[in-house]
Amino acid sequence: MQNRSFTREGVSGGASRVRRRALLGLVVLVVLVVLAGALAYFTRGTRTAPNPASHVASSPAPASVSASASAAAGGAGSVPLPPSTHDPIAYSKAAAAALWSYDTRSYSQPELVAGLHRWLTTEGSYADADSVDRLVPSPLLWGRMADSGQFATATADEAHFPDTFTRALQADPGAIKQAYIYAVTVTGKQSISWNGAPQGGAEDRSSTLAVQCRPDRPCALVGVLPTVSP
Repeated sequence: MQNRSFTREGVSGGASRVRRRALLGLVVLVVLVVLAGALAYFTRGTRTAPNPASHVASSPAPASVSASASAAAGGAGSVPLPPSTHDPIAYSKAAAAALWSYDTRSYSQPELVAGLHRWLTTEGSYADADSVDRLVPSPLLWGRMADSGQFATATADEAHFPDTFTRALQADPGAIKQAYIYAVTVTGKQSISWNGAPQGGAEDRSSTLAVQCRPDRPCALVGVLPTVSP
């Protein structure tokens, strides 16, 4: 029986890690509206913020941006590449499919980590690489999975702004204008297979991602929130 769950072992410490985790924690507070004053952090910009509620209704994932990891791949057997889009919903669907996918037959564990890091925002103050790394099998577990040629494919079927996030921005539309970070909950399916075995049934997956979509540049991943927000 193949092990279908994995965790990242040996996460290194350091001041930068603590800072990034604290910043992502601030985003979580904004998303869940745990602290009303946290929204003030994002009120110092000057651009007009988009309305998430209307964005969801009028702009589903465009046809040019696939919600499956294979369609966004950088080539056969490679880690998927991030799409160029300004739509946080479309980007989150593609990112979730990439995060839920892996192929021990085609690349190494470090190559998967490096590939997923390309999805992260280049703004180091916000990027939480640790939250992405925790989704990747440890080198030891990866080696065991590779012995049997284990791989996973995934699709992202639906994505939306969590209710708490939408309500927070409706209450204060200017709150997002500092960092332009959106919370998006994505649901989909993951199928795990290995050499000599038929593809198993698809299992439901769900994640809430923090994505940054500034008006002047394509979206990028900030991190994966620790809990799924409905």
